[in-house]
Formats: sequence, C-alpha cells, structure tokens
Amino acid sequence: MPFVNVKLVDGVFTPEEKHAMAKALTDVMVKFEGSEAFREVVWVLIEELHTDGWHIGGRPFEGPKSLMNTLGKSKAIYETIDGHPTTRQELARAAPVHS
Repeated sequence: MPFVNVKLVDGVFTPEEKHAMAKALTDVMVKFEGSEAFREVVWVLIEELHTDGWHIGGRPFEGPKSLMNTLGKSKAIYETIDGHPTTRQELARAAPVHS
C-alpha cells in the first residue's frame, strides 16, 4: 500500500485545501502505480506541525518573512559562486563553508 506523508506548517491550509491536496496526491500515486485498483489503498497522512518546530537555514521559521529571507540569502550565495560546478566537490570549492 502506498503511503504519502506530508508535513505542513500548522494553520496554513484550510481543511478543504488539505482534502484537495490528499485527493491530488492520491491521483498522482494511482497514475504512477499504473492501475485504478490502487486508489483504495493509497494512504495520505497530512501532519500539521507548530511553527516552533520549523527552522530554515538554522533560524526559526517566521512565515513569509523567513521564506523571503531564505530566497534572498540563496540568491546572494548563488551569485558568489564562480563558474558552474557540477559535482559536490566543485561546489564546496566554489562556495566554501564560512565559520
């Protein structure tokens, strides 16, 4: 039986949106399983976690503010990378860890 586990920040989606999400995820699993017979055995668990449990980039999650900060930092880091590294080792040399 396919089991899909989704973890979300508490209170972001309405019950109706979560039901629609579960239906869409079930549809995807049925498509990839290849038979409509799988629909009745696809389990979807949507877990909502309090915001105190979420962290992005080692900092507490603060909703859209955190997402915008993360995107800005990601863009800034991306722009410092020299060249086009294609391996983890090349990326580590191009964007080393700062202590």
